[in-house]
Amino acid sequence: MTGERTLERFRDYLVGPARFMNVMSCFELGIVDALRGSGGRTADELGNQVDAAPEAIEQLMQLLVKDDLVTYDEESGRYALAGLGALADDDLHRVLAIMKMVKTVMLRQSFHLTESVRRRRPVGLETIYGYQGNLYGALAEHDDLRRSWSTMMDAVTAHIDPWFFDNIDVATGARVLDLAGNTGLGAILAYRAKESRGLRVATFDLPEKEAECLRNFKAHDVEEHCTFIGGDVFREVPQGFDVVLIKHFLDMFDKPQVMQILRNTHQALNVGGQVNILGPVYSEDIKSSSAVDFFPTYFLGCSMGQGGPQKLSTYARWLEEAGFTVTKAVAQDPAEMPADALVAHGILCATKNDR
Repeated sequence: MTGERTLERFRDYLVGPARFMNVMSCFELGIVDALRGSGGRTADELGNQVDAAPEAIEQLMQLLVKDDLVTYDEESGRYALAGLGALADDDLHRVLAIMKMVKTVMLRQSFHLTESVRRRRPVGLETIYGYQGNLYGALAEHDDLRRSWSTMMDAVTAHIDPWFFDNIDVATGARVLDLAGNTGLGAILAYRAKESRGLRVATFDLPEKEAECLRNFKAHDVEEHCTFIGGDVFREVPQGFDVVLIKHFLDMFDKPQVMQILRNTHQALNVGGQVNILGPVYSEDIKSSSAVDFFPTYFLGCSMGQGGPQKLSTYARWLEEAGFTVTKAVAQDPAEMPADALVAHGILCATKNDR
């Protein structure tokens, strides 16, 4: 890469946060909503409608005009939706959910990324919220974090879970363990997706999750088929299962912790049992990956102080090291994903060796 091209890259980095907040502010102020269903609005009209100075509106709209998100008619002075008007509501809601999460969970915390890497914990949570721990614990105590993160994650789950269950096999009457299954929704989805005579699905997570988990089982009328087991995945995973599901979990940790999880899972499975893993993965060709633009800052600076996705080939190698035989490794096809997608998810299926 030439020096000139390198400087262009730095320009991209320099303007990134400013561009993000410019667009975000146009939504938060209500400018985009004000332009919907209209034949166009002037800066004065928009300013009156959203209670902002027309001069500020003109400044904010420069970027949206540049990026063809809106148009500007010099003669009438009116702004109108362009690219933003072409988005389906579902697409726009999905993008906005991610943007709200980035603003709430990441922008402030990422200021402390360097110190978080040094200390191996999300320093921003301590500095901003006074919370000592990781993001997933902080969600239970801080509504702003929980609302923005959960809305985004619910959208991800609704999109990715059907693909996951379509790509794994669960035998009739199997005993299934949903590892780190939180409050039971994963077990409910697993039972509904693979329902068969005798099928039992257990959620395994920290004991304090039990009460909410059981309430969820009752609310979804699956309490006869789904159970809860309390424990710590890093100490021991309950044994005697035919299938273990690990969803959106391994990417939270570095290799030593991942290997401990995989070895404990190996012990939990019956011989010939299957582990099925779902999570974000980096492209084998890192230059084609959008995930590397996002996840290092998210995991190291804003959520865990460690972890991050790996390539499918890396996870496959770690499974083999833990005593499994990999039977499937598949990633989402980028051509079949929304154009705004940050990451492809991957599925790895592996069988416990007889040893």
